[in-house]
Parts: sequence; C-alpha cells; structure tokens
Amino acid sequence: MKTKILFTGDSITDAARTVLCQDLEKMLGSDPNFTPEKRDEMLNGALGTGYPLLVTSQLYAESPGKYEVLNRGISGNRVVDLDARIKCDCINLKPDILSIMIGINDVWHEANWHNGVDAQKFQRVYDEMLKEVIAALPEVKLILLEPYVLKGPATRDKWEFFRTETDLRRNTVKALAKRYGAACINTQELFDRAAACGSESNWSADGVHPTPAGHWLLAQAWLEVFRKLE
Repeated sequence: MKTKILFTGDSITDAARTVLCQDLEKMLGSDPNFTPEKRDEMLNGALGTGYPLLVTSQLYAESPGKYEVLNRGISGNRVVDLDARIKCDCINLKPDILSIMIGINDVWHEANWHNGVDAQKFQRVYDEMLKEVIAALPEVKLILLEPYVLKGPATRDKWEFFRTETDLRRNTVKALAKRYGAACINTQELFDRAAACGSESNWSADGVHPTPAGHWLLAQAWLEVFRKLE
C-alpha cells in the first residue's frame, strides 16, 4: 500500500492548484464522462506549481509507486478557514503524513483588511484542530511549517507589524509541534539565511509568496525533515 502524503495550508502550498482545478472543472463540467470519480481523480492529481510539486517530483522519481501525494492548500486561508475544512480535506482522506503550513494570512488579512486572526485565537484554533486530527488519525505523522515573512512590496510599509505578529505565530507552531511530537520546519530562519546571501526578492517577490527559488528552499527543507520520519 502506498504511503499517502497530504499537504495543506494557504496560497504558499496551493501555488495555483485551486485555480487550475476550477478551470478544469469549467472546461470538463459539461462532459457526461466527467463523473464524481473523475473529478476526484483530477483534484488528486493537481499539485500546483510550488514546493509540494517539487517534493512529489523527487519522491516519485526516487521511489516509483511508493507514495501518493495530495495537495489541499487553498489560497487566502487563515487558520480558521483551514480548521473549517479539516474534516473533508484532511481527515476523510486518511493521510499517513500530514504537512501543514498556515499563519501568514492571519497576519496579512489583519494588516490590510482588519480580518485577521489574533495570536491567541490562532493558538487556540490550531491546537484544537490538531487534537481533532490526531483523535481521528492516531497514527498520522505531522510536519508543521512555521510561517515566515520577508521585506517586499506587500510587507515593507507595515514591516514591524508583519514581523512581530508572524513571530508570535511561529512560536505557536513550534510549541504545538513539541506538544504533539510533530516535526517542525523553521521557515523564517531558512529564508533569512538565504536572503542574507542575496536579494530578498530572489526568494519572494512580494515578501510572502515564494519565487521558484523560494519553493525550492521549502522543498529541500521539507525533504530533509521527511527522510528522518521514514
């Protein structure tokens, strides 16, 4: 039986997957052969253009037939949005490995639209979400990616707010990983170290979303952690 790996989170994980699926549904929706089973197959095959795709490419090339990788990241998600769909988009899929990256929209939405999730609620919702997952899937292995932020067009004008609030959520993710025995990836340190060797724009065009090079960084860090879980 294949090891099922599920990536979930916000746009960093989505990486255009949702848009592709929507476009394909519009195109195929009138086809009588586009059954619910075909739709599920399409959704499961769409991985986006980011680090989940890079990870999948590496694993599928190294070990053909050993893994099944799914992506359920959705652009714009805050922790409350992810929690609202954790049953249908995670628990029901019964992954062996669950990778979660969430948190930057909880900050960004507050900075721009006053619709974020404060640090205390972020901690509370994330904690309860993990409890629900573990209760339903006691054997699941967790990989939690901390949120990160860099200086860029989307963040520079409110930089102190972005960095301070992102750090609060990073600390929450780190503490929850320790509490639940999850692997944890310090993405802020990863990107800070990379940015110190070159322009921040090489790794993120806007301060939030990774460039192809940024996705490569995430993929390499993820694979390093994953190999220790096997």
